[in-house]
Amino acid sequence: MLKNCLLIASLVGSVFAADIKMNLNERESANHFHTKGSEKFASLVKDYTNGSVDITVHSGSSLIKGNPLKAVKDGTVAMADMFIPFTAGGGKVFGISALPFIAQSYEDAFKLYQIAKPAYENTAKKWNQKLLYSVTWPASGFYGNKKLESLEGFNGVKTRTYDKNSADFVNMVGGNAVALPWGEVYSALRTGMVDSVITSSTSGKDGKFWEVLTDFTKISYAYPLQAVTINLDFWNSLDKTQQDAMLKAAAEIEKEQWSVVKGEDKDALDTMAQNGMVISEANKALKKELTSVADKMLVNYLADADDETKKIFEEYRR
Repeated sequence: MLKNCLLIASLVGSVFAADIKMNLNERESANHFHTKGSEKFASLVKDYTNGSVDITVHSGSSLIKGNPLKAVKDGTVAMADMFIPFTAGGGKVFGISALPFIAQSYEDAFKLYQIAKPAYENTAKKWNQKLLYSVTWPASGFYGNKKLESLEGFNGVKTRTYDKNSADFVNMVGGNAVALPWGEVYSALRTGMVDSVITSSTSGKDGKFWEVLTDFTKISYAYPLQAVTINLDFWNSLDKTQQDAMLKAAAEIEKEQWSVVKGEDKDALDTMAQNGMVISEANKALKKELTSVADKMLVNYLADADDETKKIFEEYRR
């Protein structure tokens, strides 16, 4: 059905700018800041195309239950907002933003994103889609029942991780990485199936972790990226004016959301503290230990990486 609609839109668009409707599968819940960003993006596109492109955002991944990269590639949906480190098929490139302790601030994270962006775009193109924009999450930290003072705090602790990099890290420092869907994390913490979690302040707030854990240590583990892509067949069905309008909207919302995330981070930390969770900074000794592990992981990561990926880190470290 979608492919037929694309063909019709393309044929009509060859004569004049077609009115096109498309769906965007949003991974996050209705009130999430990433979702609000997607909705504002859709609104800007409608404004800048004078209503000729109308995007409907579907939150909670209501249109996709499997791999969003494949769903957009196949045309199951026209567009999707995806958590790229967790997206199968993205290879090493999509895991860059989730490498531990490479970026230590929002400024570092944005610099790394700008350098790696051509590689992200090339990977998306291999999957028949165009990267429109990408926005970070708040820095991932460590949730547990005591402050993380040293790497010994991971020993024997069952820690829920969100991708291969975080699982490798936890196992490397003596912990036990546990892979769980997000929807099962709260109950797993309550029953003792897991003892701790590596994730963002926003996720801790949304998950009400203060009900099952006591501490959040701000280790700035990583600043993983969320990205919005569009199926290339659908993209090519748009005329040049519509494409330019969509790129303009994407650039504006990307810039805005990179600012919004900082406020979201602060709000989440404040909310958790108000509900009794102890928020702590990582001490200098711990940061040194974490950096040492991260350096080893980066060496392993780059050992079989292609030249494009290696050059990203060479430029980033200059």
